[in-house]
Amino acid sequence: MTPRRRPADRLVRSYVVTDGRAHPTRNTLDLVTLLIATGDLPLTGLNPEKRRLMELCRPGALSVAEVAGHLSLPVGVAKVLIADLMDSGHIVTRAPIPAARPTDARILQEVLDGLRARL
Repeated sequence: MTPRRRPADRLVRSYVVTDGRAHPTRNTLDLVTLLIATGDLPLTGLNPEKRRLMELCRPGALSVAEVAGHLSLPVGVAKVLIADLMDSGHIVTRAPIPAARPTDARILQEVLDGLRARL
């Protein structure tokens, strides 16, 4: 019985997918950076991985980590592809929503007092 191939058992090496580059042209991508496809540029001329990346991002925003997972590519390889698509104008990025900062207890108490006064 022949073992089933998993998506991780790629036929194409990562360096072929990235045209031999190991680093993205931009160093601004974090695992949680959100990617949004612009949709106004044609996909002709893109390699299959970049085309698939665009298809993933078209319905909405995905993070760098999600894209790498869906493509079954190492994050470093995904970042190279994403940076290429950013350079060509196919993808725009947005920083994730920052974590909430602790609020002042006094403000919370005033809100609570205001809610109690209305009830």
